[in-house]
Amino acid sequence: MEAVANCSLRVKRLLLDPKFEGYKLSLEPLACYQLGLDSAVAEVKLRDEQYTLDHMRAFGMYNYLHLDSWYQDNVYYVDQLGRVMNLSVTLDTALQKPREVFRLPTDMTACDDRLCASIHFSSSTWAAISDGTGRLYLIKTGKRGDAATEKWEIMFNEELGSPFVIAHSVSLVKSDVHSVAGLLLRVEKDELDVKGSGFHVSLEWVTITEVDKEDNKRYEIFTRRVLQGKSVPHYAAIEPGGDGLMIVSYKPFSFLQDEGKQLEENESGKTADKKDPVYYWQQTEDDLTVTIHLPQNITKDDIQVQFSPDYIIVTLKNQSPLVEGKLYSAIDHEGCTWIIRDNSLEISLIKKDEGPIWPELIVDDTRGEFIMDSSQYSAVTERLMHLTSEEMNPNPEKENPPCNAQELEECDIFLEDSTSLCRFDGNTLKITHVVNLGSNQYLFSAVVDPKEMPCFCLRHDVDALLWQPHPNQPDNMWEHIATFNALGYVQASKQDKKFTACPPNHSYAALCECLRRVFIYRQPTPLSTVLYNRKEGRQVGQVAKQLVATLEASDPIWGFQATNERLFVLTTKSLFLIKVNTEN
Repeated sequence: MEAVANCSLRVKRLLLDPKFEGYKLSLEPLACYQLGLDSAVAEVKLRDEQYTLDHMRAFGMYNYLHLDSWYQDNVYYVDQLGRVMNLSVTLDTALQKPREVFRLPTDMTACDDRLCASIHFSSSTWAAISDGTGRLYLIKTGKRGDAATEKWEIMFNEELGSPFVIAHSVSLVKSDVHSVAGLLLRVEKDELDVKGSGFHVSLEWVTITEVDKEDNKRYEIFTRRVLQGKSVPHYAAIEPGGDGLMIVSYKPFSFLQDEGKQLEENESGKTADKKDPVYYWQQTEDDLTVTIHLPQNITKDDIQVQFSPDYIIVTLKNQSPLVEGKLYSAIDHEGCTWIIRDNSLEISLIKKDEGPIWPELIVDDTRGEFIMDSSQYSAVTERLMHLTSEEMNPNPEKENPPCNAQELEECDIFLEDSTSLCRFDGNTLKITHVVNLGSNQYLFSAVVDPKEMPCFCLRHDVDALLWQPHPNQPDNMWEHIATFNALGYVQASKQDKKFTACPPNHSYAALCECLRRVFIYRQPTPLSTVLYNRKEGRQVGQVAKQLVATLEASDPIWGFQATNERLFVLTTKSLFLIKVNTEN
């Protein structure tokens, strides 16, 4: 079996700006357009039994606005009537209301334990939709966008168990056969988890393939594979070729097949541990005593014990040796004896070197059990007494603590200090590459190129670095493509932030709060006028700007997406467009 490659993320120094001076608050007005919705967004509130942090991350903080990365400035959402609504923008001055492109055939409200409906665009002509009740739709959309008139056609429609949301999907062709692979996210009750939250997280990797039966082409489930973990993944995506997937998560994931094998191994190991020891042994500074319980009807003539200076063999009735192996140290084999006492064989071994305590009787033999007498137990306890105390920190003034947590700012503290990035192989279902992210806090994901995997953004020191996965480049599997200066520090100060996004050209980053306010951080751009730093007396060549937009709405924000020119903000009853850049 191939070993897991422990990798690291290579930062491109040329993309870092060590002289970054911060963002300058700009009061320039931002054009903001508001569109009223005919029907409110189909928001689903968490139920009383969905009380864990995982439920909040997966469903409570769900982004109800879906960006179609294959077509510029196209967003979608599902309303309370079960309609998939689309807004396509070409001119801000000629906006039209969102239009219906598809209607879910089932009544979503009839399901008591439903989740929010979810959409993912697998390609420029395919989409995967979940109605939140556990049903998956595979849709052939044809060309989408502003001038699209093609009717969305259901190619697959099936109940797949408990409710889920679609985390990611891809459309792929192998050997001239078309397939769509998707990741379905669930938070499920775990009866075996009595010490934790009582829930586990599952990611089902389902592949739906076109089949030709009696000249009737249709789509059927080809494979269903399930990963399980104890935390909602920050990032989960299938590789474009469907050969693997990548997951960023606080706690590890593994395929259920592997877990089953591991449980079998653990159970067999526990069973083996529960077997009675073959022999028991004691020792003093001078000698050792080995006791072996004998079967019934064993006499002295049935026993053979052979001693040598560093070896022992015990055999019963000419069978294979019951005890055999190299002793930990040398013995005086001529002075060793054995007797039968109370249906047990008792062997006395004389140590050649008096004094040293043997940690084991026979080298690498775990079938025996060492029995410590009371005097030895007391001696060990006394030797270890100085390492223990009945008080917590009995002498706090002895030395200063190595780290004073009070000196850290709140935005420097990371709860998720063991987050990892893993790549799973689709054939072996094993982890092939792993990156320990440590304190590189996950911030958000973004699609730069829809033909590639989504990018993910991590905090590095005070900055936020954008990484593009390249599964077909094992030596450079994750490429550093952009840096948002000081965004790691800035976003940590926004306690009410709900969503974070950036456009494909990463010209800015944006954060929105739960209500009304949107913060925009533009990348440094050259100045058209001469500007000097008064303190240092030097000319400033470029400036990074912070802009703030306040929405004229009191409803909570349910969706947030960024394109090269615009920000789209979805509330319960309105869809807002904020013009960020005038040109790409």
